[in-house]
Amino acid sequence: MSIYVGNLNYEVTKEDLTTVFQEYGTVSRVSLPSDRETGRPRGFGFVEMSSDAEETAAIESLDGADWMGRQLRVNKARPRENNNRGGGGDRRMESSSRNY
Repeated sequence: MSIYVGNLNYEVTKEDLTTVFQEYGTVSRVSLPSDRETGRPRGFGFVEMSSDAEETAAIESLDGADWMGRQLRVNKARPRENNNRGGGGDRRMESSSRNY
């Protein structure tokens, strides 16, 4: 399981998140996605812990907590959806059936 942490201050580092979540158990991994074009943080991250019980405790304690001037949104991360970006295959099929 992975934890989604949203509404993060843009100055948060992986070390900051690790420190906060270590209060609830062993942190296995922290990810802070950044914008591909600008390299700026996107304001959310993911934390993985060594057990489901630790993750549940962290979620229950930190969801809605004020941290670094922001109210955190903390919950179980949902699986990534295939958004079919950049494929182009669907568009060609769609455009060939249009009446011009």
